[in-house]
Amino acid sequence: MKSDCMQTTICQEKKKDPIEMFHSGQLVKVCAPMVRYSKLAFRTLVRKYSCDLCYTPMIVAADFVKSIKARDSEFTTNQGDCPLIVQFAANDARLLSDAARIVCPYANGIDINCGCPQRWAMAEGYGACLINKPELVRDMVKQVRNQVETPGFSVSIKIRIHDDLKRTVDLCRKAEATGVSWITVHGRTAEERHQPVHYDSIKIIKENMSIPVIANGDIRSLKEAENVWQITGTDGVKKKKMTLQWAAVATFLYAEIGLILIFCLPFIPPQRWQKIFSFNVWGKIATFWNKAFLTIIILLIVLFLDAVREVRKYSSVHTIERSSTSRPDAYEHTQMKLFRKKKKLYISGFSLFFWLVLRRLVTLITQLAKELSNKGVLKTQAENTNKAAKKFMEENEKLKRILKSHGKDEECVLEAENKKLVQDQEKLKTELRKTSDALSKAQNDVMEMKMQSERLSKEYDQLLKEHSELQDRLERGNKKRL
Repeated sequence: MKSDCMQTTICQEKKKDPIEMFHSGQLVKVCAPMVRYSKLAFRTLVRKYSCDLCYTPMIVAADFVKSIKARDSEFTTNQGDCPLIVQFAANDARLLSDAARIVCPYANGIDINCGCPQRWAMAEGYGACLINKPELVRDMVKQVRNQVETPGFSVSIKIRIHDDLKRTVDLCRKAEATGVSWITVHGRTAEERHQPVHYDSIKIIKENMSIPVIANGDIRSLKEAENVWQITGTDGVKKKKMTLQWAAVATFLYAEIGLILIFCLPFIPPQRWQKIFSFNVWGKIATFWNKAFLTIIILLIVLFLDAVREVRKYSSVHTIERSSTSRPDAYEHTQMKLFRKKKKLYISGFSLFFWLVLRRLVTLITQLAKELSNKGVLKTQAENTNKAAKKFMEENEKLKRILKSHGKDEECVLEAENKKLVQDQEKLKTELRKTSDALSKAQNDVMEMKMQSERLSKEYDQLLKEHSELQDRLERGNKKRL
């Protein structure tokens, strides 16, 4: 490491913490360590093309610590070379921590190479052979954490995957528990060279981790980087989706609060809201309203349960103790994540609550408007009934007064009329008796006339018979004469 660099190249942009970049929700573009290429000149060039984070080539920690010539040859930097990660190949915790102490004033962190597949590296105990030695990796990370006290100094590892992915996930979890800042995963095994990268494995690893994960392997352009970012869900893509998702939920929550406040305005009566709800546009929306309501309920419940799961994950005593014992800033990082998950829990919970309240409030306003309308109709009917009752009572009072004033005269008149009626009744009875007597006499006369009529009819029949017999005799006598 050159002396002029030692004096002037302390990074002036230590504020650019790589951890914060990973949590920004944007794609973090990382220039991977490449043998003989990732020197200062190359890093300066790629930074001009919006590279966010650069690595040095792999440096053997033992040579770097023991040889000044190796330091001057392998590591150079300047003020603009930030943020910068120095990658070391090591198999000894003490030597790695010494190397980290040397570079800590000039870099943002170190990276332990656990993924180099070259034979010489694996023969020396470096590179990909370390993925089978999680205890050694743990000791190296802890030693660096204990020796380097610079705040925000990161310790990361780069690994390859196992044939059995469960072993890789277990290794990453142990590394996370140890206190690594992030993990870079090359999606090939130690035996694979030019075979396709297993991006699906990187995705599975990311889904099982809470620290940032960087995808590595066959990414040669920005377009490929964006595609891998989308496929694997490594840090950037997943957080961006979640940011948009929760921004939408927060906007929905604010809209709910606004609608509830508007519905509760005292100078807008329920009848006015009922008129608004009776517009044609609401009738068209009503056909889809129940489905939309249930869909939103289901989405909010899913988000709420997911937030509960995340809060339980980061608020467990085991997680907090593990973070606090691994490294000081890991506890703060865990608490920051816990705060974010609680915020999402509150947003989803209140959104679900206010959505149910809003539905109930609309129903109550509609029912209240109907009740007020019915009350108005009943009030009008009651007023009309009261007016009619008052009118009838007034007329009754008038009749009572009239009866009281004319009561005596009317009684005399009524008595006279009653006497007259009695007399008329007696006359009618007498005439009725006379009529009945005449009727009975007439009936007797009719009977006598009927009997006489019958005798006359018999006599008439006898005469007709005799007449016919005489005619017959006359005709016979005339015939004899002829």
